[in-house]
Amino acid sequence: MEKSQDGSPISGRRSRWALAGFAAAVFVAAAIGVLGVQGTTEEYASLRQPGWAPPSWLFGPVWTVLYALIAVAGWLVWRRVGFGPTLWAWTAQLVLNAIWTPLFFGAGRYGLAFAEIVVMWLAIGLTVVLFARVSRAAAALLLPYWAWVTFAAALNLSIWQLNS
Repeated sequence: MEKSQDGSPISGRRSRWALAGFAAAVFVAAAIGVLGVQGTTEEYASLRQPGWAPPSWLFGPVWTVLYALIAVAGWLVWRRVGFGPTLWAWTAQLVLNAIWTPLFFGAGRYGLAFAEIVVMWLAIGLTVVLFARVSRAAAALLLPYWAWVTFAAALNLSIWQLNS
């Protein structure tokens, strides 16, 4: 049985509720993103984009997988050390994740969105480093997310430059 930070055992039921909590937190971030893109399909399609930009239908499936990985990674760390500084880093990157979509899509602030995604990228990197100290598996689960945000940052920068 897993032990919490204070050494007490984590019951299966408590662990499942915690996983549900991590999933709910990630769902809220995703929902903010979905709300941020409501009615922007035509606007995004009308933007000048680099030739390497993926089709818009790809973003939903990719983010669905990434959000699941983000939730499980947070939960794995929680099972080892509870909610502390390491998970505050996880929370910070998730908040930054939720902010980016409304900035880019809703507000059309491509430059500000680029600055924000750079901060998010750094926060994800910090989270990966902190997670690696607790759980290599949790850190590994965040690597596809970090890679996708790297790609998204390059795409954001390119769209900003092409449309300024």
